This record gives sequence, structure tokens and C-alpha cells, in this order.
Amino acid sequence: MKLPLTVIGGYLGAGKTTLINRLLAEDHGLRLMIMVNDFGALNVDASLIAAASEDLIALTNGCVCCTMGADLFLAIGDVLDRSDWPDHLVVEASGIADPAAIAQVALAEPDLAYGGIVTVVDAVAFDRLADDPQIGVQLRAQVDVADVVVVSKTAAGAWPARLTGTALDLATVALVAPLICGIAVGQVPDRRASHADYVRWQAAADTVFEKEELLAHLAARPDGLFRVKGYVAAPRGQVWEVHCVGRQMTVSVGKGPVGLVGIGLQGCVTLPEVDAWWNSGDL
Repeated sequence: MKLPLTVIGGYLGAGKTTLINRLLAEDHGLRLMIMVNDFGALNVDASLIAAASEDLIALTNGCVCCTMGADLFLAIGDVLDRSDWPDHLVVEASGIADPAAIAQVALAEPDLAYGGIVTVVDAVAFDRLADDPQIGVQLRAQVDVADVVVVSKTAAGAWPARLTGTALDLATVALVAPLICGIAVGQVPDRRASHADYVRWQAAADTVFEKEELLAHLAARPDGLFRVKGYVAAPRGQVWEVHCVGRQMTVSVGKGPVGLVGIGLQGCVTLPEVDAWWNSGDL
């Protein structure tokens, strides 16, 4: 079973947070994990907050909001390392981000499934911004990669003339949860912004390690190998369960067939480099 990932995109001020606020307020019965850039604009009813910290808000309806911090990849890794996954993962892209680039994580991470891209368009500003010589290409690309386009700020009767294809008026959408979490998706769209490809690595991991030896070996892994997970052979027929996100590492007794997978960005790490590191630990 894979965790569906939906990306909410749209230019600065388009109304992405408005869409997320509506999602949090609905009685949809889903356990959602929603990743945002910050909590500043979220309008969460205080009665719904079960717990809150600097980078996480837990709600009484089972939903969780967290901030992505500096690295989306690490944040998603933290979610996948939880013992109880949510029903759906929703990521709010920054206003200048390419949502298709974020959606590529669903290709790189085997525990994720592509759940679609929702792009929010500002009815009042879109035409002007789409024709801007500096940002127009980026703005139009955010729409082009979307599975669903939602138009906000239509109260004055505005509708973008430059918007082609089917779009929904946010003001008339009764429930946004089915819209965001029920997209009939195709394949992950190609990135429209320049971005490195992901490097995926795997190893048999049948060499036996003592725990401290394994921790030391994992600590020496290439910097560009952002995530490592799986099972490594341990003494006396046991197995170590391994999770590495960034420079964070956990090794504990686990159950499962031995084997490791790793993910990094092309240009930051190469497969021969990763293989050389792992094979240097053969005893």
C-alpha cells in the first residue's frame, strides 16, 4: 500500500492557503498530513487543535499539519518513517515552485503514489501575470502541469481570459476534500523548471554488521545520498532496520528480508560513488 501524494501549486497569493484552510475545516473523515511552508496564514479553529509545536499542529480530526523547513525531501522521509501513515499526503508548493518538480518525489520514493497536482489561479491577477515577460512562462507552466485547476477570487465576476481548458470556481465548489484527494491521475508530469534527476540505489545488504559498526558505516555515506532505508543482516540471524534521512540515522532490531534502497539527486551523488561507499563496509 502506497501513500498518495497531492501537490497544491499556484503563484504567490493565488489562494493556495485558502484552499488548505477549507480542507482542514471539512468533516471528510480522512487522516491527512498537510505540509506547508509556514503556519502564518493557516486559519485553524483553536477548538480543533489537539497539540501544537514549533513545526507541527495536530488536529482533533486526525489531520496533521507540519512545516517543510528547508528540505521537502527530508520532511517526506520523516512522514514515511512514522509507524502510522496518514490516508493522504498534501504538499503546498511555494508560489515560485514548479509543482511538477515536487511531484517527481512520487517517482523517486517507492512508498509514495502520485495523487495529482491542483493549481490555484487568481482570477483577478492571472491574465496580467501570465503576460509578464519575466514570470509569465513559469505561471503558465504551473497551470499546464495541473490535473485540476481551481480559480479563486471570482467574487467580482472576474474569470481569466488567458486560462484555457477546464477550471473550477473555488467559490462554487461545495467540498474540496474529494477534489484534492480524489483526482483520477495519469502519469507524473514532466518538470517545467530545470531540476536534477533523482538517483536510485539498492544493495543486497547481506553483510553482517554489529550495530556500532553499522552506525559508523552509515555515518560515512556520501552527503548527496539523502535517504537510505531497509534491512541489514545482523549477528545471530537477526536483522537491523535502518532509516536515514539527511544526517539523521536510526538502527533498530527489525523483521524483513535484507536489502537497502537509497535516493539522492543527480549531480550531488553518483551510483558508483554510493556502491564504493557501501562495498567498503564488507567484512
